[in-house]
Amino acid sequence: MGSRIPVYRPHGNVFFAILGLILTVIVVFILIGATETAFQAMGFTRIQVILILAGTFVGSSINLPLWRIRGLDRVVRVQEVRSFWVTYRIPRVSVEEVSTLLAVNVGGALIPAVVSLYLLFSHQYLLLSASLGVLLTAILVHLMARKVPGLGIATPALLPPLAAAVSAYLLSPSAPNIVAYVSGTLGTLIGADLTNLGGIEKLGAPVLSIGGAGTFDGVFLSGIIAVLLV
Repeated sequence: MGSRIPVYRPHGNVFFAILGLILTVIVVFILIGATETAFQAMGFTRIQVILILAGTFVGSSINLPLWRIRGLDRVVRVQEVRSFWVTYRIPRVSVEEVSTLLAVNVGGALIPAVVSLYLLFSHQYLLLSASLGVLLTAILVHLMARKVPGLGIATPALLPPLAAAVSAYLLSPSAPNIVAYVSGTLGTLIGADLTNLGGIEKLGAPVLSIGGAGTFDGVFLSGIIAVLLV
């Protein structure tokens, strides 16, 4: 008689790899669909949306160097001294020159900024509302932004698009989509990035990329999410 005790046979790593790939593909399609919906709500054609997305994906891996920021910072180094089988750790403080290369990401910053300027020039009647929306979003984001050593500029994830969406509803209730995108994009770029460049060489990162993943995030997504919110 065979044993009736249930035997647990764990799935191999291949199963989890396939599952992870499927989930990644689903998330990517959802993001692409949401982005397409947002751009079409602003009047872009399907071909234009494809070109913008293709440029964004390709440009996300391109960082254009702007300039190198140099400064002085206090560095604490620990020196180990061993005497009579005992190790002593002696901290030593020195002032050293530190530098950070500031760059701008093509897909994460340049393309959203160009799209925003295009929308402003093609809808000049919204220029005043969009400018006020950018100002309000930039001020709020700047107040909430924090410099995190080793990371860059950090802000609450939903704060920029939420601020842009509320500003768009208040300033342009008849055409909130364009104002929301411009406010979310340029407001985040100005409030989180450009107004916090002072002292970034002390964050401990050799390269800081405006609009690049891991450092100055959210410029591209803030505009998209803001449009979806309105």
